[in-house]
Amino acid sequence: MRSLNDTKTMAKRSLKHILRSPDTIITVVLTPIAMMLMFVFVLGGALGQQTVGVKYVDFITPGIIVLTVISGIAYAAFRLNTDIQKGIINRFRTMPVAPSSILSGQAASSTLSNLFSCFLVLAVAFAIGFRSSAGPTEWLLFAVLLTLFILATTWMAIFFGLQAKSAEGAGSFSYILMFLIFLSPSFVPTSSMTPVLRGFAENQPFTPIIETMRSLLTTGTPGDKVWLAFAWCIGLLVVMYSLAIRQYKRRTIVANS
Repeated sequence: MRSLNDTKTMAKRSLKHILRSPDTIITVVLTPIAMMLMFVFVLGGALGQQTVGVKYVDFITPGIIVLTVISGIAYAAFRLNTDIQKGIINRFRTMPVAPSSILSGQAASSTLSNLFSCFLVLAVAFAIGFRSSAGPTEWLLFAVLLTLFILATTWMAIFFGLQAKSAEGAGSFSYILMFLIFLSPSFVPTSSMTPVLRGFAENQPFTPIIETMRSLLTTGTPGDKVWLAFAWCIGLLVVMYSLAIRQYKRRTIVANS
């Protein structure tokens, strides 16, 4: 019970920092929305011709949601590393606070803020013409997959936040993830890519996640890659959680020596 209460306290602290940071809100929420509007209204005429049978806004919405998550977790890494550089984490460790709550509070706040950001992106998508064929079961499955994806990438952000030497470099890993988003069927079908890019795009981890989200929302069916999508999310979550905890213990030992 104490650990849970301490986690809530840490999460509230982190959420307050997010709400008080206009640049975070602009980058995490407004930038993905602006990109969606640009792709739909500026590039949609040309790119939309390649998505036969699907409106372009319906096609790209899952990719924009994934992009929103990646933007959000970069700030989770930045905030954690900032606390480390300022000595706040070490100060917490001298207080009667459950050790597990320090990282779990960061993970909880990142998950909640990213879910809210994705909700706003979906709301804008509906406002500009997005329509879904998903029923309650499909929406629930979509929410579970999205939450798992956010948790997995959040623990990745925590690991890199602990690993980085500076706050500025803590979120740099997100550029690699953004590169994976653009080399996936987020904005155009893989069939429109060159053979080399198509081979990479069809076999990288983001592809089954995006395609499963798209299938759930547009056709109301999980699609044939649903198990692969969940496997990637769960596997990534387990690996990154383990690495983050190990890295945190290493930094703790260094701080005590």
